[in-house]
Amino acid sequence: MDTPRLRRLQPGDLGWIVYSQGKGYWQQLGWNEEYEALVARIVADYAERHDPAREAGWIAELNGEPVGSILCVDAGDQVAKLRLLWVEPSARGHGVGGTLVRQCVDFAREAGYLSMTLWTMSLLDAARRLYEEAGFSLVSEQPVRMFGKDDLVNQVWDLPLRDSSA
Repeated sequence: MDTPRLRRLQPGDLGWIVYSQGKGYWQQLGWNEEYEALVARIVADYAERHDPAREAGWIAELNGEPVGSILCVDAGDQVAKLRLLWVEPSARGHGVGGTLVRQCVDFAREAGYLSMTLWTMSLLDAARRLYEEAGFSLVSEQPVRMFGKDDLVNQVWDLPLRDSSA
């Protein structure tokens, strides 16, 4: 398998993000349409009002086909938010996720954010490993009933992007 190639979002990509995550999490974890609706709201908000200097999204491609995605959005108060990391099952284990996370963090740092945050679910082990490798730390977790499941634990992870002593 080739090395993943990243490119900025273009028309049609936001629809692919909603489709691939809605279908993927249904097939893999049995998450219902509540998750797909959440993804659709996130991408609609991004499409309607993102500031290209402060927010960006990327598609990872292998052999010319989309296999992953990620967004960096402004969470306010000089905090960036990593959103909607996704890697197609067929592309997992080939560095796609790590490449996407690094690109997102690097962009946030270059855009001048002081820190980055993200929200995930504890059962997403591979994603959590990528966040830990990038330097994120778990700051909170809470049991929730979401996406048609009673036994999920949501987590918030944070990453300082600037030396606090400076």
